[in-house]
Order: sequence, then structure tokens, then C-alpha cells
Amino acid sequence: MGELLAKLAAWRPFTALVVGDFMLDQLVYGDAERMSPDAPVPVLRVHRTEALPGGAANVCLDIVALRGRVIAFGVTGEDAEGATLREALGAGGVDTNGLITDSARPTTVKRSLVGLAQHRHPQKMFRMDMESTEPLSDGRLEELLRRFDAALADADVVCIEDYNKGVCCERLCCAVIERCRSAGKPVIVDPALIESYERYRGATAITPNRTEAELATGRRVGDAPASVDQIDLAVTMARGLDLEALVLTLDRHGALLVENGGEADVRATHLPTVARQVYDVTGAGDMVLAALAAARANGTSWPDAVRFANAAAGLEVEIFGVKPIPLERVHHALLVESRKLLGKERTLEEAAIEAAALRREGKTIVFTNGCFDILHAGHVSLLRKAARMGDALVVGINSDASVRRLKGPDRPVHHEQDRIEILSELESVDMVIVFDDETPLKLIEAVKPDVLVKGADYTRDRVVGADLVESWGGRVELAPLLEGRSTSGVVSRMRSARSGSADGPPVSPRGAQDA
Repeated sequence: MGELLAKLAAWRPFTALVVGDFMLDQLVYGDAERMSPDAPVPVLRVHRTEALPGGAANVCLDIVALRGRVIAFGVTGEDAEGATLREALGAGGVDTNGLITDSARPTTVKRSLVGLAQHRHPQKMFRMDMESTEPLSDGRLEELLRRFDAALADADVVCIEDYNKGVCCERLCCAVIERCRSAGKPVIVDPALIESYERYRGATAITPNRTEAELATGRRVGDAPASVDQIDLAVTMARGLDLEALVLTLDRHGALLVENGGEADVRATHLPTVARQVYDVTGAGDMVLAALAAARANGTSWPDAVRFANAAAGLEVEIFGVKPIPLERVHHALLVESRKLLGKERTLEEAAIEAAALRREGKTIVFTNGCFDILHAGHVSLLRKAARMGDALVVGINSDASVRRLKGPDRPVHHEQDRIEILSELESVDMVIVFDDETPLKLIEAVKPDVLVKGADYTRDRVVGADLVESWGGRVELAPLLEGRSTSGVVSRMRSARSGSADGPPVSPRGAQDA
């Protein structure tokens, strides 16, 4: 996960060519609160309609949301729906110069009737498809390839989105894959529900779901995740089709990745996904293709690319309809997942990556630091107040060696790993970083907090990093302290108790909370 997060922190724009079946999804929304008097069917009282790019067009918008430049290659009809689709793609930042028109076929339209019963969530009631599945004519196919050839040199990755609507015929797929292999460009395919995958031979990778793979091979493997049968099927397909990788998507069970390095080097890895509330699976396959392409264009390994795609597709199924998932949301989901795996302790590099991702989402980052040797109510109060000043609280703590230099040879009372564990259990704390320097200045430079917090026993001119934080538009906050709480006082009273003096020294009237 660490390598993937590092790739995300250094994410760069890329160029993708998307070849496939471009569709228009029409959603007709209304109330379905009564039955027709003349037939046993619900009546939809229409409130509004919505037209969205679907199929390969949805892949294009997904890639744009992941910061890719996209050129679309496909066919639409010479009709109003085709014009609407082109306009929507253009508005979404997609280059449509690779789309051609064909007066002999209609634009593929999927019209869904969506009812809202008893003011609850929307539910698809019925769908109507307007389409032609006839293969492209020779003239249209040659024109499409001419436009594709003109753009291929600038591509970082090529996607084929096949819905078996006639555009991705065997001649087109084979020609695109051959051109990509000759040019050294990766080509990733989301295959159709068809009985043979021969048209995808030589692609870099394909992404069938279990049902598609079973139909294409004529084998039943069941739904147990990463079973021996599933692995054998995936390995056989990867070898038989001369693929570099095959990603067998397994719905709630994540994905099975097969990396084909040759006869003696085939690796199968099951990559589970986070369990989510599934609301609508529409567009999940498109999202997997887009995310894999984006991740591979950014140099991630195949396992990390699948992890990224799992996270993106998981977010997609949590919403109704088809909506592109921005890179920041996927990044954040992976950060949340990493916290569950890693806890709250971070290295300097990990904290900088996570802070950068949160900042891209518009989150406010708060930083404070101290020894936090013996945690007491004063510490808890300070951390709670600091957390309320933003969205994520980063806490820097002095290493054991640093504490000894500051406090003397008999400190710390608790070693740094114990202090990390204790702070990590506080709800107010999001990240904990250990530093060995005299000051936390390197941490502040790396994390770039929006708010720098210290206790009110400090003055602004004594706060390390104050000028730095203010230089990028941040602010310094001095949080009020609880009276009479300090670590030094606690240690002194403990020593006095051991020596026989029950009262111990008086507490500081300033209520100092030296950490």
C-alpha cells in the first residue's frame, strides 16, 4: 500500500485513447405510486429526464476524473442523440475528434425508467435499448483506424471498451491491438459478454468478470473467491491469449490478478476489496477499466493498479447511476484503508503523502507536537481543541533520545512506542510521527499544516515553525490550558510519593502542560 500511496502523491497527467461502443444513457425519473387501471403495471409520473454518456463514453469521463487527457474513438448515428452525446463528452473535457458518424446506424441509447415509490430511494423499473449490433462497414472501419493512427504516438495507454454493439468487431480489435504492440503502447480491454475472446489476443490485459469469463471459456468455476478452478481458468486465458495480465473481477470479493511472465513465471494474486453498501453496479466495469489504465499510465505495479481499481469501483457502486469518481476520492479511500491496516503511526514520507491527498480534497490539516510522556487531562484537552480547528490532526512526538536531551537522563517515563500506542487510541488524533531533531521543523515543512497549535503557555514568537506556516497562508493558534496539569508536576509528585512526602511540590499556578 505504501508504494501505491507514493505513486498517488506523485500522480501525473497522462493521455488515453478510448476505443469502443459509445452510448447515451437516458434516465427518466418520476413517482411510481399507483398501478395502471387498464393493466397490472406501475404508472410512472415523470418529473425530469437526464442524459449521460454511457459505455465507452463513461470510460472517457472516468479517465478525465482521474486526470487523464482522453481522445474518443467510436461511432454515433447522425441523429439528435449522437449530437447530445458529443456535446456531453466535449463539456466533460473529452476530445471527440476520433468519433465518426454513420447514417446507417442509430446512436446506441439505453433509456431507463426510474421510479421513486413512497418517497424512498430511486429504483430502475424498466429499460429500453435503441441500437444496432451490425459490424462496421469497411469504409467506417478504415476511417476510424486512420484517426486512431494519427493519435497513437501521443498515447500513454489505450482502452478498448467492448459492449458487442458492432463497433469492436474482430477486425477493429485485432487492428488496434496490433498497432499498439508495434508502437509499444499498453492496451487494456474490458471484454464483451461473448463466447470467444480471440479478438483480444495479444492485448496487454483484459478485465472480464466471472460470468463473462465462464461464457468465453465454456467452464463453470463457481463464486468462491480465488478458488483453484478460478485460478486455473484465469491462468489458461492469460496464456492462451498471450496477455501480460488478466484481471478477473469478483464483485464483492475483489479481483483475481494473473501476471503472465511466461511458462515458468505465472503469478496469481487475490486482491480483496473493502466491503461496501452496493447501491447500483452500473458503470463498475467501466470504472475498473479506467482506473487500471490510469494507474498503469502512472507506472504502478499490476497488484497496486488492481488495488486502485478495486477502490474506485467500490466507490462507484455506492452511488445511484453512473458518475465519474475523482482521483481525490479514490486516494482518500485508499488512505482510510491504509489507516486500518497500519494504525496511526506514520513515517515523515507517509505523513507528507497523506497530508497532500487531504489537502487536494480541501481538508484543513492541523499540527501540534510535544513529548507526551505521561498522558494526562491537559494533553487530552489540548489535542481535542486542536482537532476541532480542522479536519485532520497530525501529532509530532519527540523520540526517546530527543526527550532525554530536553528533559534529562531519567526521561522519558514511557518509551516512544508506548507513547505512540496511547496517542493512537485518541479519537482526536489522525496521525502520529516520531522526530529525533531538537525541533519539529522538518515535520512542519513536510506536512505543511494549515493550523499550527501550541499551548497558551507559549507566545507566538516562541512557536517553532510559526513563520513558515504563515508564509503559505496558515495560522498559529495558542490553545487555552487546563490549570494545574503538567507532566513535570506528575513526575515530581510520583518521586515525592516514593520518598515519603505525600503532598509533593505545589503545582504551577500557570497550569503549564509541558508535553
